[in-house]
Amino acid sequence: MLPSENRLRRREDFATAVRRGRRAGRPLLVAHLFTGGTGVSPETAGVPMTEPANPHGAGGNFLPARAGFVVSKAVGVAVVRNRVKRRLRHLMAERIGRLPAGSLIVVRALPSAAEAEYADLARDLDSALRKLSASLPTGAGQ
Repeated sequence: MLPSENRLRRREDFATAVRRGRRAGRPLLVAHLFTGGTGVSPETAGVPMTEPANPHGAGGNFLPARAGFVVSKAVGVAVVRNRVKRRLRHLMAERIGRLPAGSLIVVRALPSAAEAEYADLARDLDSALRKLSASLPTGAGQ
């Protein structure tokens, strides 16, 4: 399961990731990754930082990478949407450590995800994360 500290909950965080982040579309999902908030604390969320922060530095007010999921009614009935969301949460829990500290990722399931197997979702998520991490600064996604 995705730990509580790694979950996106606030509407503003979802909006930031979708509007300001990079996007990678795949047949089953679309992933939006925003890394400009590396080292963002709740008090400074949404305020641009003037210099990159060390997430392991002496401040101690840095957030880990956080993930959120969007599964609309177009995917299917509630049972199907919840199954897709559970699968995506489980897959992201295994991969969240690869993202830079403070980054925000939103995974939006497409209607084709309703009939997809777990392995197919994993393949598309990995593919999207590879594309998004390719544009990160060297060493940021490690």
